[in-house]
Amino acid sequence: MCNETMKCEQKIEQAMSGLKKAVEASTSPFHAVQYAEAYLAAKGFQELKLEETWKEKVKVGGSYFVTAFDTTLTAFTVGALEDGWQLRMAASHLDWPCVMVKPSPEVTTKRYAKLNVEVYGGPILNTWLDRPLSLAGRVCSKGKDAFHPQVHFVDFKRPILTIPNLAIHMNREVNKGVAINAQVDMLPLAALLTEKLDQDHFFLQLLAKEISVEPEDILDYEFCVYNMDEGCVCGFENEFFSAPRLDNITSVEACLYAITENAPSTGIRAVTLYHNEEIGSNTKQGANSPLTERILEKLYLALGYDREDFLNGLMNGLLLSLDVAHAIHPNHPEKCDIKNQIFMNDGVAIKQASAQSYATDAVADSVVEALCRENGIPYKKFSNRSDVKGGSTLGRISSSLLNMRTIDAGAPILAMHSARELMGVRDQWALNELTKAFLA
Repeated sequence: MCNETMKCEQKIEQAMSGLKKAVEASTSPFHAVQYAEAYLAAKGFQELKLEETWKEKVKVGGSYFVTAFDTTLTAFTVGALEDGWQLRMAASHLDWPCVMVKPSPEVTTKRYAKLNVEVYGGPILNTWLDRPLSLAGRVCSKGKDAFHPQVHFVDFKRPILTIPNLAIHMNREVNKGVAINAQVDMLPLAALLTEKLDQDHFFLQLLAKEISVEPEDILDYEFCVYNMDEGCVCGFENEFFSAPRLDNITSVEACLYAITENAPSTGIRAVTLYHNEEIGSNTKQGANSPLTERILEKLYLALGYDREDFLNGLMNGLLLSLDVAHAIHPNHPEKCDIKNQIFMNDGVAIKQASAQSYATDAVADSVVEALCRENGIPYKKFSNRSDVKGGSTLGRISSSLLNMRTIDAGAPILAMHSARELMGVRDQWALNELTKAFLA
């Protein structure tokens, strides 16, 4: 893997340390973007506004980032504009399956105060039971006028919720598998009702206290319920990392590491961190929107190029789409393909599917394989069983919109979409190094 074992182990440890920080900070898509903004700003990237003119702001040799709707971020560097310069991008999503708080969420049962929630994406619901849970998101309150509400980003950073299981004595069939009803079984317990607690407005009052406004001044909110468990290294030889939100903060961390570790050389290098992949990407800030194309076109125009130059850049570009992959399961190896399997700590999974649920083709695959071989980065090819549909990711969506050759890759994990997932400690380093080599 590395010629110098000690140096390699240090890089692996550094990669895991960075991932742990990213996971702890990314308690909602809003907070994941804020983490990315702070990361980039600390590395000298300048912020641009989506709605402003960039012509006098973007320069060759510069590094920049732009945020859309508080939930999606694109960062890019501008290298020397030589003949044959190329656009290369890496992309990831920063949302994760969870439950989210509904409007008018106060629900009471006897003396219990609960929150009314709905499922976001495809979480494994039973993994959310009996855990310390918190809330993170944003609140909008009255601003200077109706068109300019005040936006507050809130992370309670303490366990304020839990979803208790029903005792086995009251559900003797639980170990045979019991269906979970999202409307009945997933409502988090928040408090015991008292005379001080307004049963009709206790959640609104909590928010008002947190952001120091009057309850009547709150207009709306968006909140994720998140698992407060800390990430930890485990295994006899400390070879595994267990944490919430590995899907897909592993890839977010790799994108941020790569774009900041590479100095601008030639051409444009970019990363985009999307919201809403877990619900299909078909939103104003998702991969299935014109957002990335418009940001790139603004960049080309600001650099003095016309639309044809921009289109040529897309057609000659390359996209590395990063999302986690399925490691072979220790108790269910039969769920994987009979040949194209990957274990945790095997390195990067290059994902392929003839149905193009993964966008990789032979030419794009060859680029990544060559980079891995040249840089000593471990990797394996992955595909799903032929009788299992498997998942997909934003690569095929972005590649169809941008008409850009694309590679789907990621870190192999277990318990995907659980409230807590598992990966190999060496795989973040491999993902970081591949993304860095790709964006060099």
